[in-house]
Amino acid sequence: MKAVEAKRKGHTVRPVGRKPVSRRFSTLEVCHLFDISKATLYRWEREGLISTPPRDWRNWRLYTTTNLEEIKRIIRRRASN
Repeated sequence: MKAVEAKRKGHTVRPVGRKPVSRRFSTLEVCHLFDISKATLYRWEREGLISTPPRDWRNWRLYTTTNLEEIKRIIRRRASN
């Protein structure tokens, strides 16, 4: 299947031998996704409730899917109490 046809059909084409890029989320994306403030997110990080996210070249946090799962767990646990 050619790349143009794959794009039309909604398939993604990646070069042979390259790993898929894992999605990273900015602080604002995470805050909007979970409807929490940056202060809350940073506090959870400071308290060790979520692991420290990696940072980009500007030293900005880039949250991984693992971080998102940790945040979901915190929110579920607090909602059940």
